[in-house]
Amino acid sequence: MRFRYAVTAAAIGLSLAGCQRTAYNNDSYSAPPLQAQPVPSVQSSQLPPAGAGNGSQFPAAPASAPNAANAQQQQAMAASAMDVTKEAMVGSWKVSNGGSNCDMFLTLTNLGSGSRGGTRGCAGELTAMGSWEVSGKQVLLKNRDGSTIGTVYKTADSRFDGSTASGQPLSLSR
Repeated sequence: MRFRYAVTAAAIGLSLAGCQRTAYNNDSYSAPPLQAQPVPSVQSSQLPPAGAGNGSQFPAAPASAPNAANAQQQQAMAASAMDVTKEAMVGSWKVSNGGSNCDMFLTLTNLGSGSRGGTRGCAGELTAMGSWEVSGKQVLLKNRDGSTIGTVYKTADSRFDGSTASGQPLSLSR
């Protein structure tokens, strides 16, 4: 019995020995002071008055020729689009978007004004896809906030073509 007490006391003593406090002198660890560096001269001038130039505090928008061409292409697709039903959209789709490929999954589970949908392996706007809905002959792809991030039209039995909201070409196929 005495042996057990002796072993316990020795174990406690060894564990407490590891808890000793050691004081450090913080002055011995201070870094040397930084040397002053030359500073280049500063120039000043008056800013133009607010609104000078294009009449706005913001720069002019870039020319939108690609967006105009995209709008014409969208109108042409809408005019020749085939009829589409929600039930025909349900399932897995291969997506081609701006040169990259990924997967899209569409369900009939209600989510807001549309149905739940999502993507895997997509880039850009399609990463935020949360829902979709059919509106006439177009399929609207929406983000989790309900904003439209893409529109596609049925161009063949198992193919939809359109673009993202930023104008990137978008195709769905099975």
